Amino acid sequence: MNANQDQFTGQWPELKNQVRQHWGKLTADDLTPLNGTVADLISILRQRYGYGQAQAAIEIDRWLIDLDSAP
Repeated sequence: MNANQDQFTGQWPELKNQVRQHWGKLTADDLTPLNGTVADLISILRQRYGYGQAQAAIEIDRWLIDLDSAP
């Protein structure tokens, strides 16, 4: 996840809206204090969706792959 982590952190301001669209239970207030790390997003996904650590990481990886393959 290191390559994705660099991409994620560097693009966090632009990705916040896409994160909210993808995970509809997340609010702007949930995302504002995050530093744009995958660990932060994993934490909030665990809280809002009840994912385990591994499941949250898998969901993020899938989402990032989908973003990379989007036109």
